[in-house]
Amino acid sequence: MSVSTSAPDDGVTVVTVDFPPVNALPVRGWYDLAAAVRSAGADPEVRCVVLAAEGRGFNAGVDIKELQRATGPEAILGANHGCAEAFSAVYDCAVPVVAAVHGFCLGGGIGLAGNADAIVASEDAAFGLPELDRGALGAATHLARLVPQHLMRTLYYTSRTVTAEELRRHGSVWRVVPRAQLRTAALELAREIAAKDGRLLRLAKAAINGIDPVDVRRAYRFEQGFTFEANLSGVADEVRDAFGTDRTQKEEEQA
Repeated sequence: MSVSTSAPDDGVTVVTVDFPPVNALPVRGWYDLAAAVRSAGADPEVRCVVLAAEGRGFNAGVDIKELQRATGPEAILGANHGCAEAFSAVYDCAVPVVAAVHGFCLGGGIGLAGNADAIVASEDAAFGLPELDRGALGAATHLARLVPQHLMRTLYYTSRTVTAEELRRHGSVWRVVPRAQLRTAALELAREIAAKDGRLLRLAKAAINGIDPVDVRRAYRFEQGFTFEANLSGVADEVRDAFGTDRTQKEEEQA
């Protein structure tokens, strides 16, 4: 389990997440991801960052099992703060961030992709917030950056997902490619961005963030307050436990 970095091209750094089996990140993983993105953005030689993942999908959100093992509020507090750090690191990265999304992009994955500057996705990519099915709230802030308001609400309340092609039609995904071509396509876009003057790119990123109509950091922290309330009330544990039981039953039926 790791967060690693590589530099395949001049001016381009790739940050890769690999937490088998589904890239559901533990608390430490969110902080490691934040640190890697911030470090890449702080390097004056870097002009674009690609955020990618290994395995079955881009990101499945928070490690629910870690939350279920906890006996106090430390785990949910850690997850809340860790997610906020990782999402902010992507948004505040001094240079543009390209998200290379494959497979599932759920929960925290929406927070990462929604805060990226551009998204390249594989044909099998699916985006959604199953939070209500898993005893959580949050990242509507980021889903609202990917789809129109009423669609965001419908997806949030139903826990449904949308395809990469649907998001491309909404204008939030730059390009949809076969899965085998995803990394190549993401790097092509990153190289095009990185060909610009690095000083101007950093000014452009700061300027665009400065005119954003929604303060994503404050909006997400507001949402997280309701996540913590759900945990304090006990309803989050009930929903998470039911989700775990239903998933186990389905796996047994399929075996």
